[in-house]
Amino acid sequence: MKKLIITLLAGLLIATPLQAEEKPTIRLGVLAFGTVNWELTALKNEIKTPSFNLDIRRLTSPQAGKIALQSGAVDMIVADWVWVSRQRENNFNFTFYPYSTASGRLMVSPKSTIHSVNDLIGKKLGIAGGALDKNWLLLQTLSQRTGLTLKENLEPVFGAPPLLSQQLKQGQLDAVMTYWHYGAKLEALGFRSLLSGSDIISGLGIEQKIPMLGYVFQQDFASQHPTVITRFFSTLALAKEQLCLNDASWQKIIPLTKANDQKTAQLLRQRYCDGRIKQWGPAEHDGAEKIYTLLKALSNNRLTGQSEHINPGTFWMPSAP
Repeated sequence: MKKLIITLLAGLLIATPLQAEEKPTIRLGVLAFGTVNWELTALKNEIKTPSFNLDIRRLTSPQAGKIALQSGAVDMIVADWVWVSRQRENNFNFTFYPYSTASGRLMVSPKSTIHSVNDLIGKKLGIAGGALDKNWLLLQTLSQRTGLTLKENLEPVFGAPPLLSQQLKQGQLDAVMTYWHYGAKLEALGFRSLLSGSDIISGLGIEQKIPMLGYVFQQDFASQHPTVITRFFSTLALAKEQLCLNDASWQKIIPLTKANDQKTAQLLRQRYCDGRIKQWGPAEHDGAEKIYTLLKALSNNRLTGQSEHINPGTFWMPSAP
């Protein structure tokens, strides 16, 4: 890890410096309380003279970000590659670069008798993200491998993650499929993690670590500013490594995590760092294609659109120097 930081830092140091007035600006739309703010804050704290300016636009919801990107109000947002592929089908020339492999978690109470997907039969399951939530769809696919139709044999309850966490604590739900950071906060209280999103994908026979979320921007923007985009992602990788390897760097962003105790903060850091992108290439793209096929079938095209495969250009790859 230290070697990685040195390599990234060296790349930043040998880059041709830009005068302050010549620095290009990236207008980045992010959720006001999203985890992306952690590494953006670390970038500000740890990288004193980045070769670009960041204009952070706070968003009220993921949908607001998508509208802002489509209208040209921002240059970049965080979204999933399934949406990017569908937008390319609709003639929006968006492209995707991965942010994290961290995804949802299936959580149960400490004394729960639920120990497998089959044990969810007849139970009340809280689901964050709605009926087309990708973790929920993939969990259904996993259950089908054992001959069960999960959707028809439990009671799904859709809601916002904080509400679902509260209902699980109160015993109103038997389990919740929630976002990873809400899962970490439940774990800190003693709740049990039954499956992660990565576990579900692995159970479906896909061994690669597939990031679902990433930075999304116009292909034209990347073509016009290839060096800026590459530097931006290199700098973010350095900032993320600082959060994971440098305790002082992590301490600075703890207020952003809303962690009320050290155990919660430690679990959030562990899950966040587990989600670092270690490999992103053809093998991961092939794994994403398999996930796409599953999501397309189970959502009856409602999530993916009509394309049989991930649309070309969905995944952005840096050009070789």
